[in-house]
Amino acid sequence: MRLLLIGFVIVLFSYACTDVNPGAGNNTNTGNNTNTGISTEWLIPVNSVFDGGPGKDGIPALENPPKEAGAAVTFLQDNELVLGYFDGEKAIAYPHQILDWHEIINDVHNGTALAITYCPLTGTGIGWNPKIKGIFTTFGVSGLLFNNNLIPYDRKTGSNWSQAKLECVNGDLIGTEIETFQLVETDWTTWKTIYPETSVVSLNTGHDRSYGSYPYGDYRTNHNNLIFPLDIDDKRLDRKERVHGIIVDGRAKAYRFGSFSSNTTLINDSFQGVEVIVVGDASRNFIVSYYRKLNDGSTPTFTAVDENNIILEDDQGNKWDVFGYAVSGPAEGQRLRRTESFIGYWFAWGAFYPEAEIYDF
Repeated sequence: MRLLLIGFVIVLFSYACTDVNPGAGNNTNTGNNTNTGISTEWLIPVNSVFDGGPGKDGIPALENPPKEAGAAVTFLQDNELVLGYFDGEKAIAYPHQILDWHEIINDVHNGTALAITYCPLTGTGIGWNPKIKGIFTTFGVSGLLFNNNLIPYDRKTGSNWSQAKLECVNGDLIGTEIETFQLVETDWTTWKTIYPETSVVSLNTGHDRSYGSYPYGDYRTNHNNLIFPLDIDDKRLDRKERVHGIIVDGRAKAYRFGSFSSNTTLINDSFQGVEVIVVGDASRNFIVSYYRKLNDGSTPTFTAVDENNIILEDDQGNKWDVFGYAVSGPAEGQRLRRTESFIGYWFAWGAFYPEAEIYDF
């Protein structure tokens, strides 16, 4: 299987793939997609949608995989990245080394259905609510890519979705925006320190994969290397630099890890006419962001603090954790309003959100 994937990567790097519908070039396209069996309108340029090679479900999504206690985990190195989720009661980690091979995990955590979507080629990990228009679904890997980014499909209607655009781009649900939930991407040592009682997706997935090995060669470390062409190649930053991006009204702003010190650091900023607070820690490898205004309309003054999972305190006597929950003070039990945001390689932000702003520190 490993040799097969290495060969697949070589083929991809040579661009020896076929456009889904060569010759179509408008932002909204119609065409007969013989590779997928879909003949409908697309909201993205069809000639920029590439068949990645393995085919539909050739990269198998996981379905409610087994978990193990974080304290018992031995397969994760301290510096390995995980996508963490916390619902105010229980925490769970989704390791990159598993997501690199599966890209989507349909899960149920503490009674809540989740879809963890991760694209190893764009470094984008985003939590999706699988309840769409009142109906639950699960997601699979279509085998198609746009701007090197994952195109999931929903199993209820077979519609194709753009992960980074956060919307359905083809099929019965075309134009539907996906509801997201907050994930925190950080390294394993930070996550297990903040949430020592965390559970972790187990390696016992039922699939024979080399989870300790990265399937795309030097892709992460070779910053000039891309597998497919980009519609827009914004070179203001290094292509593979990991940045935290905030989306407001279809526009994006990127925040670099270099803007934060080795201690928890707070940036008060304004974007698209709204005040946001961006909190990061370069040594603990996380960035999160929230709207400054609370649900009750108040706008407290925040200060960054270093107290394990506590990252903020305010002038009203509240302390807030990394997921925006007030853990003490008058607002205890409330939660900050999170931004629409996620971490990804800079080239993906530049391609999907043209003229994205970059925070200048």
